[in-house]
Amino acid sequence: MWFWWTLIAIGSLLVVIVVYDLVQRKHAILRNFPIIGHFRYLLEMIGPELRQYIVTGNDEERPFSRDQRRWVYASAKQQNRYFGFGSDNEMETTDNYLILKHDAFPLHLPHVGELGYDPKYEIPCAKILGGYRRRAKAFRPASVVNLSAMSFGSLSGPAVEAINRGCLIAGCLHNSGEGGISRHHLHGADLIWQIGTGYFGCRDAAGKFDLGKLKETVARCPVRAIEIKLSQGAKAGVGGIVPAAKVTKEVSQIRGVPVGVDCLSPATHSAFDGPDSLLDFVERIAEETGLPVGIKSAVGQTGFWAELARLMASTSRAVDFISIDGGEGGSGAAPLAFSDHVALPFKVGFARVYRMLAEAGVQENIVFVGAAKLGLPDAAMFAFALGCDMIAVAREPMMAIGCIQAQRCHTGHCPTGVATQNRWLMRGLDPTDKAARLANYIVTLRKEIMMLSRTCGVIHPGLITGEHVEILNGRYGSSSISELFGYKDNALPGTSDRDAIEAEMKLRENR
Repeated sequence: MWFWWTLIAIGSLLVVIVVYDLVQRKHAILRNFPIIGHFRYLLEMIGPELRQYIVTGNDEERPFSRDQRRWVYASAKQQNRYFGFGSDNEMETTDNYLILKHDAFPLHLPHVGELGYDPKYEIPCAKILGGYRRRAKAFRPASVVNLSAMSFGSLSGPAVEAINRGCLIAGCLHNSGEGGISRHHLHGADLIWQIGTGYFGCRDAAGKFDLGKLKETVARCPVRAIEIKLSQGAKAGVGGIVPAAKVTKEVSQIRGVPVGVDCLSPATHSAFDGPDSLLDFVERIAEETGLPVGIKSAVGQTGFWAELARLMASTSRAVDFISIDGGEGGSGAAPLAFSDHVALPFKVGFARVYRMLAEAGVQENIVFVGAAKLGLPDAAMFAFALGCDMIAVAREPMMAIGCIQAQRCHTGHCPTGVATQNRWLMRGLDPTDKAARLANYIVTLRKEIMMLSRTCGVIHPGLITGEHVEILNGRYGSSSISELFGYKDNALPGTSDRDAIEAEMKLRENR
């Protein structure tokens, strides 16, 4: 008899666990995979002990190592993000190892209860977006950390909603991605509307650009800037791909494409065909909308950038911002050869473009945005030292809202409901809970960026220069950014912008 009572007790306990897992909203894995999901958290808990003997080390997994993922998860959940017992990196014998050089007299960052303490660690951009061309709706972005382009369709509706709500809480900009502006993007955060080669949201029946539809969308949505996507890191030169499994009725209506058929963006634009006509296109949109207009691109052949720099230096036309993506980036799916071998990595590509524009004397007129795996404090600091005014992050926010790096984005079966249109899997992601985690991550990232800046003796990360950074070469030597990337001068905003942002930051501290 005791045997049956034991079975009943175990069965009842399992039923209770299943019900709890299905009802709770904090863990998408448990909602989608009751009982089984607990094994993931058990293995995660005892992982450090297991890794002393088997499996991989803390810095070996890709694209994000275990240490990097742990930092993102801890930041999002407001848990202990400190690491004990010193670094486990081989600094002296590792190629391209970043070192930030601290100042002997670092600047103080106000703590809780002190004058000037800011719980959101807001860091406004050092430049005015659209300021040089005097756009009617030019503005200073409130955050140097913003959300990079991830389309609805590639991401689920609940994931996009969570990101938008989180951006509102954190006070940063949300890039729509090239898939158009959906209802999931409209939960309060300001948007950067990305327009790709498919012109989703501003296309006519033939798939060509339609200025009238663009103006209609701008009028009804909180769009603060428009980004024209030339290419992106993961699939430069091949256009965007949303697999048929993700093209639901809702995705189809927003994009204007058939349900259940692969949604392919062309590899190139039909509205312009070179740097000269691109600048005409930019100025036309800016004049009609009053918005700052920029471009996003990965970096390959440099002839385009040289000609763009020449035209901006010699004519009255210019882009307001340039977002540079790296070949190592990509929050979605792409052919393997394109992911691994097309487009220069961010640091190399960005430095080449910045150097060309600096040689043309137009770099101070442009807001530079860096993308591609910059959502960790050390990587962000490297980007600022190269000349970035802002960074755009994607995969790290995906992890903040639940992504476990399962790398099933292209299958439509993301187990956490982030990159899927499967209704059962999507229900596991609670937008309200994940919005708070996204905001926590952004605020924590800004906090550590601010801490590192002050450690280097500057009041704002936009004032970080190559003098604050050294790159170890693995042979007990090092090089500066200027030596590695051929910079003649430190990459900084213009004098007036530097003075203005220093005054702004000091004013905030004295409130």
